[in-house]
Parts: sequence; C-alpha cells; structure tokens
Amino acid sequence: MNHVNNDQIRQNVRSRYKQIALQEVNSRSCCSDSSGCCGTPNEVSAKLGYSDEELSAVPEGANLGLGCGNPLAIAELNPGDVVLDLGCGAGFDCFLAARQVGETGRVIGVDMTPEMISKARNNAAKGGFTNTEFRLGEIEYLPVADGSVDVIISNCVINLSPDKPQVFKEAYRVLKPGGRLVISDVVATAELPSEIKNNMDVLYSGCVSGAASIGELESMLQQSGFTQITIEPKDESKEFIKDWVPGANIEDYIVSAIIKAMKP
Repeated sequence: MNHVNNDQIRQNVRSRYKQIALQEVNSRSCCSDSSGCCGTPNEVSAKLGYSDEELSAVPEGANLGLGCGNPLAIAELNPGDVVLDLGCGAGFDCFLAARQVGETGRVIGVDMTPEMISKARNNAAKGGFTNTEFRLGEIEYLPVADGSVDVIISNCVINLSPDKPQVFKEAYRVLKPGGRLVISDVVATAELPSEIKNNMDVLYSGCVSGAASIGELESMLQQSGFTQITIEPKDESKEFIKDWVPGANIEDYIVSAIIKAMKP
C-alpha cells in the first residue's frame, strides 16, 4: 500500500471519528452503519464485557460505545503504573485505567482526531481526573518518550492503521523493559471478499477491512522485538460483530481477540 493510499485511509478514519466526536453520526462500537443497529453506547459496552460499575464510573459522554472488547479486564494494572492508550477516543478506557493506577500512576491517551482529544480533555476536567493527559498524534508516530510506559492498552484501533508494523515498533520503543502490550482488537479469520476489502469509505473506519490475520500479527510483533506473544480469539464476539455491517456476514471473516506481548 503506497503512502498516498495510507494517507487517504487516515483521512477517512479521522473524518469518521470527528463526526462521532461531534455526535454527527452514531458511534455504536465499530459499527459503520448509522441505523442504530447496535444499541446505546452502554448497551454496546455491556456486550463487550464492561460491568455496570465500570460504565457508571466515567464522566457522561466518555463512553461512545467504541471497541470490540474490554482490555482493562485483562490488563492487570497496578498502582503507580504509567499506561498509554492507543486511540483513546473520548477517554473511556483511560478513565477506567486511571482509577486502577491511582494518584501515583499516570494515564496518557493518544488520538489523531483533534475533536476526540478536546472531548477527552473536557471529560477529564468534568470528572476531576488529574492523573490523565491526552495528546494529539498518530499511533504510528507516538508523542511519547522512549522507555517511559509500563503498559499499553488499545481497543479496536490498531486494525485501523494502514501501517501496523510501524505501530508495533513505536509501541516497543515507548515501553519500559519488561513493559506489556495488552490490547483488544479484531483479527481476520478468513480472506475478506474484494467488495469488503476495497470498501474503504465505510468498512475501514468500521474496523473490518484493516484486520490482519493472527499469523501476520504474530510476525509483526516478533519483528518489532516483542516476546511472550499470545493472541486469543473470542468466538463469542461474532454475536455483536454481525451487527456492525448488517447483511454482510462479516462475522465469517473477522473475530475479536485479546493480544498480549512483552518487551524483554
């Protein structure tokens, strides 16, 4: 994929998430249709594994119903950790992480959409979160110092990048030795039909066309230097994935997975 196409993809994704931040379209997980097929943000997030307590613990407007899992359920964060969220959106996972790392910890959210960063900062102020900060930037070129992060989380975002190897190289760079990558994302389980793979306007920002296979992701992570790599597909995710593009049977081609790796 050439640089022109890569930039087109980024602009397409940025435009869609700008609309979501400004509430010009419904968000509802990675759903690309705007008919309300997936329910309210809290209904969507409940299906993804978030508890009622988690859903009520964040400022109103922080949960946009985006994602394909709950990385906080398996991140095993500790007080004092420095956490980085790739593609933080309006700050939902950041605020949940902030509660776990406490006052001695810090959570950094990075997003390439200015409107999302503004929304996240407003939500942090509204909720009184003093241990979070939000930085504008692309996950392929993180505005984060070398070796400064304990744990990286992300929720259905890396699949949107047209240059995933660069994302993992950057993740490796900013992690401390012994730091961990713990993300929820979609993986391809079968070859995508051309009509899905080439429909950038809808399906790339809908978390479908950009999905890599488990083997491809393992190779990217290994080449970036990561060890102790595990990728665990969640077959039950097909129940909500089928609603992302109604009638397209995309659950036959992608599934949500928990992806873990460590920097030695």
